Amino acid sequence: MLHKTPLGQVLGLGSARAGTGHFIAQRVTAIAGIPLVVFLIGFILVHRRASRAEIVASLENPVVAILLALTLINLLWHMRLGLQVVIEDYVHTPARKHLLLLLNIAFTAVMGISALYAILKMSFGL
Repeated sequence: MLHKTPLGQVLGLGSARAGTGHFIAQRVTAIAGIPLVVFLIGFILVHRRASRAEIVASLENPVVAILLALTLINLLWHMRLGLQVVIEDYVHTPARKHLLLLLNIAFTAVMGISALYAILKMSFGL
């Protein structure tokens, strides 16, 4: 007994088999983001009137640099996953959908590389 609509049977469309993994990844990044964002807010509040030299000195501590890098990677990954769902759900033209999905990946990759470069540069005191 098939549980597909007649149109689904004709077109042969079905599960892409990637939804569960995407759902779990989105929830894991959301849960992991809670303590990381708390750290980020604390870092910002402690350094709200700090000079660049004081911030660079803080990032020379490897624990701070690693936590900041993990926070940014987690936030960017979570953002990419969420925006992917929005694009897949609301963009119906295949060419536009693929272009936007590619731009979503490219944007988060560029932002992640830039953020990691800045963190590494400051953590090594350059």
